[in-house]
Amino acid sequence: MKNIASSEEISNLKTTDVYFLRAREVLKKAGVNPRVVMEVTCSSRDLPWITLAGLDDLTELLKGKKVDVYALPEGTVFPPRDIKGIPIPAVKVVGKYLDFGMLETPLLGSLSQASGIATKASHFKKKTGDLPLLSFGVRRMHPALAPLIDRNAYLGGCDRVSSIIGAERIGRKAEGTMPHSLLLLVGEERGWRLYDEVIEKDATRIALVDTYSDEKESSLRAARVIEGLNAVRLDTPSSRRGNFSDIIREVRWELDRNGKRKVGIIVSGGIKEDDIEPLKEAGASGFGVGTAISSAAAIDFAMDIVNIDGKDRTKKGKYSGDKNVFRCKKCHSFLVSVNSSEKCPNDGSSMENVYQKIVNEGRAVYRENIEASRNYVLEQLGWFQ
Repeated sequence: MKNIASSEEISNLKTTDVYFLRAREVLKKAGVNPRVVMEVTCSSRDLPWITLAGLDDLTELLKGKKVDVYALPEGTVFPPRDIKGIPIPAVKVVGKYLDFGMLETPLLGSLSQASGIATKASHFKKKTGDLPLLSFGVRRMHPALAPLIDRNAYLGGCDRVSSIIGAERIGRKAEGTMPHSLLLLVGEERGWRLYDEVIEKDATRIALVDTYSDEKESSLRAARVIEGLNAVRLDTPSSRRGNFSDIIREVRWELDRNGKRKVGIIVSGGIKEDDIEPLKEAGASGFGVGTAISSAAAIDFAMDIVNIDGKDRTKKGKYSGDKNVFRCKKCHSFLVSVNSSEKCPNDGSSMENVYQKIVNEGRAVYRENIEASRNYVLEQLGWFQ
């Protein structure tokens, strides 16, 4: 495709903001190339917490460079600021400035978008709880981003993803329902029946029931056509939706009254975070979320020099110093410090330095484990409101 930068073009600085290249020319002319510490922080107070993602691409960009890189573990859920109000550095890069500084633009872009998607997925998962959360949003973004979207949506808490390449990226099987086009082309009942006959037996049977008729009437017909139907999917357009919670209640009532208690109700179609609680209360048993996750706002990360040749120095509005990030094992609060050890201000217990070295003198030591990172996210969601 014409509008996608290749990995080679990114590494060769084609996606870098031009002022970095101009700065490089000036620094080379002046013979200036100090050892610096640069850190990635988010100063925004809009989000209560962030889910860190994107260390896979960051590591790829920096491996082979003469740098050391420290980061919070992939999937760390953390507030933008620590217990004392200091911005938490998600990543710290140490090395000669000209060896890596020109990559600031793609480094920030990779972390910001991946973390934005993962964070939004985590906020949804916090609300859906044990109910399944499906990532349906790849159709709303450029197709080249499908693996990025589904990888980070899954890491952030989505239970299933819909794109084939996204599922391959995380070592899972793609999941979905059926398109309206199938039912328009062959009819509802024939479409449900053919789907059940043709599609592999281990695929989840979810029938789309809002193409033509009343949702509760269609749900009953689908449950009779497909023996062992797992769920119906309501994707009712907003123009015909009315009170979506009441539609779900009606469907649940009629399914239960007709002996179909095991048939779940999956809802989709412009679902927002604030929709989850009322839809759960009405009887929804799963959620397909698209645009809200795939086009989630990027985390507003910035990358700043905080130390030059061993001397603390930074620009105004930032905090100088080669820092570490500590977390209390009991209360889970964070503390940013230039010290090598810290006690929790809340209870006096020893805090854990949560930084991990992911690049050592240009050698990548980060090893992706998407399942472990996702489980880590789910564990931490219980620590945050």
